[in-house]
Amino acid sequence: MIIIYIDENMSPFLARGFNILQEPLNMKLKEPIMVRSIKDEFGMGAKDEDWIPLAGEQKACVITQDYNINRIRHQRELCKQYNLGMFYFRAPSKNGFTYMDMLKLMVKHWAEITKKATKEKRPFSYKVTQKGSLGEL
Repeated sequence: MIIIYIDENMSPFLARGFNILQEPLNMKLKEPIMVRSIKDEFGMGAKDEDWIPLAGEQKACVITQDYNINRIRHQRELCKQYNLGMFYFRAPSKNGFTYMDMLKLMVKHWAEITKKATKEKRPFSYKVTQKGSLGEL
């Protein structure tokens, strides 16, 4: 099983919805993909330094708007150490994406995200912008 976590800076409803939408697609996969919310799994306010190792033990990927994880050296190194696959959704402003904008972006890139989550060697990092496609960091 492959787990894709949705960070707590994004709605847990996205995780629940994409998990349901992914279910019929899992029938064609060797390893099913489960979509989970970091908030639901590790608790509201869980420190990155706490959940990163736990997600890494599960060989998970993470979708987040928190680009600081990539900027802060020890957090970036933790992601590498624990072999996480990271997808950074870069918002056009400090306010982040609206719920609908995030939903549209996730739908637009879902096939590519799941392909990388199932096939690509970890650790990896990709950036997603509102206007662009998935770009390697």
